[in-house]
Amino acid sequence: MAEITVREALNQALAEELARDANVFLIGEEVGHYNGAYKVSQGLLAKFGDNRVIDTPIAEAGFAGLAIGAAMAGLRPIVEFMTWNFSLVAIDQILNNAAKMHLMSGGQFNMSIVFRAPQGAGGSLSAQHSSTFESFYAYTPGLIVVSPSTPTDMRGMLKTAVRSDNPVIFLEHEKIYAIKGELDEPENVDYLVPFGKARVVREHENAQITIVCWSLTVHVVMQAANELQAAGIEVDILDLRSLRPVDSEALLAAVAKTHRVLIVQEATPVASYGSWLAYHIQQIAFDELDAPVRVLSSDDVPMPYAYSLEPQVLPNTQKIVAAVREVIA
Repeated sequence: MAEITVREALNQALAEELARDANVFLIGEEVGHYNGAYKVSQGLLAKFGDNRVIDTPIAEAGFAGLAIGAAMAGLRPIVEFMTWNFSLVAIDQILNNAAKMHLMSGGQFNMSIVFRAPQGAGGSLSAQHSSTFESFYAYTPGLIVVSPSTPTDMRGMLKTAVRSDNPVIFLEHEKIYAIKGELDEPENVDYLVPFGKARVVREHENAQITIVCWSLTVHVVMQAANELQAAGIEVDILDLRSLRPVDSEALLAAVAKTHRVLIVQEATPVASYGSWLAYHIQQIAFDELDAPVRVLSSDDVPMPYAYSLEPQVLPNTQKIVAAVREVIA
């Protein structure tokens, strides 16, 4: 089976959903004539026209609000921000309107809307373009939050998001678009990946620890796992994929097998999703743990601009290997 990039998988999902349902449209900065800031929407304007692929001014609050109104009227907008950092300009629309409209209308309005964009450190993009926001959105009831790591999951989860009647926060990553992988069922236009189901990436019968991760960190953890294996240490890897809802059953099964957990996230540590996840694991699986849950995060600083400093702030392979050795000691 031929490999495909994350960028191509997302593009395929967008094209398939635009073709499947005339109520679906894509809106955002540079999604049309420029083919997307990261070329995810390449070719879609030519194929579907400017009524379905809509370029906007740099006015996130405006086009996010427009899309929310369209969803209330029965359409299915996909909103692309150039980066999740810029979604802060539209935060009132997302948190106070998209997340709460179904409840506050007594169920009169569905909110079939997807907000998608890259986040995280992209390589010398400075502090204002390098934040990680899953905790911000997972904190808010009414939002579904997903953060896949592979081409297959990107395609399947984006299609699930577009078909959902609830607002979905779809977290990509600045550095993930060129990553390749095999695409499951490429000809199946109805191939979906459900929310709330984690994916076992790596499993060994003698694993001493489970590493829980998502998004780009999955690929960094895989590199660390290979180094650990060479040193005689086996690890299981669980890719959450879906952050809200989270797969508590998979977490419980993982802890019951290895009895030790390391969470690896790119976010900074204070009030992070990983911090909540550590609490959640200890809440549901305390008796299965042989050691406290460890959370490995980025350093608690704004992301430096210097290309040489950025990798030192992030959870790299050396830090993951060291954290694993500490937990299993």
